[in-house]
Amino acid sequence: MSKNQGIVHIFATHNNTMLLLTDITGAETISKATGGMEVKAQHKEGSPYVAMKLAENIANAARDRGINEVYVKVRGRGGNKSPSAGQGAEASIRSITRNGLKILSIESVTPMPHDGCRKKKKFRGKTTK
Repeated sequence: MSKNQGIVHIFATHNNTMLLLTDITGAETISKATGGMEVKAQHKEGSPYVAMKLAENIANAARDRGINEVYVKVRGRGGNKSPSAGQGAEASIRSITRNGLKILSIESVTPMPHDGCRKKKKFRGKTTK
């Protein structure tokens, strides 16, 4: 484990994207970025364009700290919600590599239930006659 490595945690839901850069132990936060920090329109927080901008900010902060290799951990909502990561996850990974950081591994850390809580019942809508 060398000094020039870090971990990028990506939490991508369908409504928002959050990126967190930590040192290799995961204890010290170096930088963080969320969709709300980049755009003011709430419906655009989870878009791939915003995720790309967030990854640029994280990559700049990593370079300032001397980090040039990162491990990426991607997380979706998980639990009994949607297990897939949002559309911002792929765009942010692509942008991290474009901004000069070398990705050593990509890992999915979405929590999966082992038969836990029951899912919400489906909404059926109004019945029309």
